[in-house]
Amino acid sequence: MSNVLTRSAKGALPVWFASTDTWDEVRGGLSPAASAFAKASGFEPTPGRVLTLPNAAGGLEGAVMGVERKGARWRDPLLAGKLAGALPAGVWRFANAPGDAPRALELAALGFGLSAYSFRRYRKPAQPGPRLVVPQGVDAKALERTLDALTMARDLVNTPANDMGPDALEKAALAMASRNGAKARVVRGAALQKGFPLIHAVGRAAAQEPRLVDITWGSPKAPKVTLVGKGVCFDTGGLDIKPSSAMLLMKKDMAGAATAMALAQSVMQAGLKVRLRVLLPIVENSVSSDAFRPGDVYPSRKGLSVEIGNTDAEGRLILCDALALADEEAPEMMFDFATLTGAARVALGPDLPPFYCTDDALAQDIQRTGFETHDPVWRLPLWDPYDSMLDGKISDINNVSAGPFAGSITAALYLRRFVEKAGAWAHFDIYGWNPSTKPGRPEGGDAQTVRLLHDLLERRFGRGRT
Repeated sequence: MSNVLTRSAKGALPVWFASTDTWDEVRGGLSPAASAFAKASGFEPTPGRVLTLPNAAGGLEGAVMGVERKGARWRDPLLAGKLAGALPAGVWRFANAPGDAPRALELAALGFGLSAYSFRRYRKPAQPGPRLVVPQGVDAKALERTLDALTMARDLVNTPANDMGPDALEKAALAMASRNGAKARVVRGAALQKGFPLIHAVGRAAAQEPRLVDITWGSPKAPKVTLVGKGVCFDTGGLDIKPSSAMLLMKKDMAGAATAMALAQSVMQAGLKVRLRVLLPIVENSVSSDAFRPGDVYPSRKGLSVEIGNTDAEGRLILCDALALADEEAPEMMFDFATLTGAARVALGPDLPPFYCTDDALAQDIQRTGFETHDPVWRLPLWDPYDSMLDGKISDINNVSAGPFAGSITAALYLRRFVEKAGAWAHFDIYGWNPSTKPGRPEGGDAQTVRLLHDLLERRFGRGRT
């Protein structure tokens, strides 16, 4: 187990969850000393408030945490993550459930584990914090796999581009593949020109050459599931250069690749019965004399000619070559992940990524599973009337539309042109970042959609031996 979770309840102190309608009952079960202390402290069980309780001997009896009352409009299943930063070091256990919703204890434990994350690469190691006993009935191995996968992704996204350029991201991907018994190959530099001309065009101006990492795992006879992740290690915007304020978070433009890697690790470690393929186009979008230009026209792997309307719409360029490769073997399911458009954030904010899907039944399953796992997404339409907005004037397609509207939708429509044979395809326009700290979601890099898609794939295809 990690340094956050434990299976041994020996000596563990209890945490009681209480709401305004259960506080009297919870307080009635406390010792006289703890009950008197809570009263003297003026404790009210407002959601997220934590109070440690003394015993008669001056030690700790436990802690109480406020949660939303039954019937509240919004109950945060990850609210118990507040405990990771509020409790003193030691071992703690949940004395009761934070609510009666399905998976309440599982999500509370997950929130605790996710909130305990801290990016420490450039600082001294953190002092030991509280540890949580995995609640009875919660799959400890599955919880550990989830935390490991998301920690890996968070570390990758949080690492600045001077230490997480294309070389480092490739190395991390190959290491992940090796740890999990997967096969991998890499196409780099000038070799990309033959089969992946757009990946090469976007990345050729950088000091570290562009590349495509291709990872495969599982039985060739199993259903094919393919993941494609945008790996732009830093995005200046190219010759259509971003203002400085828009570059501040561009180290996170490889969060799509980190998300695909986290989901892949989760799938492989759980032994899901799929044949998994992971494609990671990895570049840095830089400015130099060799940078691709607005107005240039390039061939794509699929054979469509692509006119460059804006060099800052580079993510869809590298994705479309990778999607075309993935589509050639007609996978049963294909998912791509990309920090693709600011328009998605304007529409739905940082916490709710939009997704686009070619299969209605799969889309319904994705959205339902997202809410069940508290890893939410919201479907937006592949609105066919907007497709003509991408028609090129001297090419088959432009990489941007001519106007300012429907930016996330037109980006998805662009990608759809490179998908034909896949049984079902879904595109996730993720943010990959928490702008501020919330329970289970510390400020910084994150991997949205990993938990929901793992659950969906496990339910559809089953788990092998782990």
